[in-house]
Amino acid sequence: MPDIPSNNQVAQIGSAAPDFDARTTEGHVRLSDYRGRWLVFFSHPADFTPVCTSEFIAFEKQIDAFSNLECDLLGLSVDSLYSHLAWVKDIETRFGVRISFPIVEDISMAIARAYGMIHSASGSTASVRSVFFIDPDGIIRALIHYPLAVGRSVEEIFRVLAALQTSEADGVSTPEGWRPGDDAVLPAPTDMRQVDERAAMDGQAWYLTPKGSPQ
Repeated sequence: MPDIPSNNQVAQIGSAAPDFDARTTEGHVRLSDYRGRWLVFFSHPADFTPVCTSEFIAFEKQIDAFSNLECDLLGLSVDSLYSHLAWVKDIETRFGVRISFPIVEDISMAIARAYGMIHSASGSTASVRSVFFIDPDGIIRALIHYPLAVGRSVEEIFRVLAALQTSEADGVSTPEGWRPGDDAVLPAPTDMRQVDERAAMDGQAWYLTPKGSPQ
């Protein structure tokens, strides 16, 4: 059973990611060992299933892109370590892709429940398909939950990671559909001085102002 501190932490945006120590396909992992880098921590309902297999292959093919953003990948399911190992080997044999990031064993569902990946009273793993974006200080910055039948978009997960980093580094917000290299926008004004300055700009709405305009 994974070691999870019993401090009643709630996994939500802005909270500290619950720490744990668990077995993985790459040896024992403690979540806090990832401090200093970003982490995309994601769960899947079961090994040897079609949607999960397609997702893991897609994650592995983009692992260098995530690494370039100083971000690691960490998977999890409630299957056993031995099931994980067999699945990883079968993916390599059948699809020519070796899953190099760790996959956490969570047979007891303790980690999944600590992160809200599965309802505390549920005995089923069907709802477990979640993504947590954890910053270098161990804080959850974004999260996404998907139903069983809907596969995740690795491209979208990468986009969210890049948006979080851009927002933090440049003090900006990212508008709908933003992608790396696109224009960002200034955060909402916080006083009338900012409103008046932005309203005086030709062709700009004071509440939707491109980056580079008066702060």
